[in-house]
Amino acid sequence: MQAVSIGWIGTGVMGNAMCGHLIDAGHTVYVYNRTRDKAGNLMERGARWCPSPKTVAESAEVIFSIVGYPSDVQEVILSAEGALAGAKTGAVIVDMSTSSPDLARRIHERAHQKGVAALDAPVSGGDIGAREATLAIMVGGDLAAYDRVLPLFNSMGRHIAYMGGPGAGQHTKMCNQILIAGTMIGVVESLLYAHRAGMAQHAIIDVIGQGAASSWAINHIGRRIADGNFDPGFFVKHFVKDMGIALDEARRMNLSLPGLALVNQFYVAAMAQGEENLGTQALYRVLNRLNRPTA
Repeated sequence: MQAVSIGWIGTGVMGNAMCGHLIDAGHTVYVYNRTRDKAGNLMERGARWCPSPKTVAESAEVIFSIVGYPSDVQEVILSAEGALAGAKTGAVIVDMSTSSPDLARRIHERAHQKGVAALDAPVSGGDIGAREATLAIMVGGDLAAYDRVLPLFNSMGRHIAYMGGPGAGQHTKMCNQILIAGTMIGVVESLLYAHRAGMAQHAIIDVIGQGAASSWAINHIGRRIADGNFDPGFFVKHFVKDMGIALDEARRMNLSLPGLALVNQFYVAAMAQGEENLGTQALYRVLNRLNRPTA
């Protein structure tokens, strides 16, 4: 596709790799991150530093953001120094954070008033998917804007889907996170059982990861657990945030999700035990401690 002037806000575990793919595709990229050093490798590859989300947007046709919390999304897009304040008529703002559907709708409304299109486009696939450009990207907002941005999405992901109007991308991500929550408790309990039975966890994964119990979580996150690697591909604190959004949305719908509520409590326990900056596989540590002999 023809080179596009791109703004990128947020260069953390996911955003850094995703932005790098757009640089590799030949686009001009203007970048902002709260900690400048975390964007240093992107600037070495040609990205141009901007001092605020607003100045990023002033130079860009399409502005992407991927940050931690809904409050961060609101700040980098809707504040006085946010992207919308600098966006030109006809620009597209694409928030790829996992955030609330309600905030996605508010961003869409505010952007529409200024003649700017907005998409909510959260992703799934973790740090591996970001590095390998194999992310699933679930998109809500204007269909015309989606069609315009699709070639850029194709540089970052393998499975891209338009899910409906504003907020639909975030609702789809909540479905994703609910499923991951249930899967993660299964992965952890399965591998704890293997350990207690004296089995080699990698050998267990080699077998059950190919049958009816196969999942991305057992074959990727399970391997990290077996290696004793609890470094973050996706932070515990961000997963707790995501589950909280899903539970809030469920309450609004008078929908009971007891499985999600239970897993959320285990992850809250991980936070209480100081493990908020570990990867989601740290759930294994919580359940392992729970099962230690007391005498």
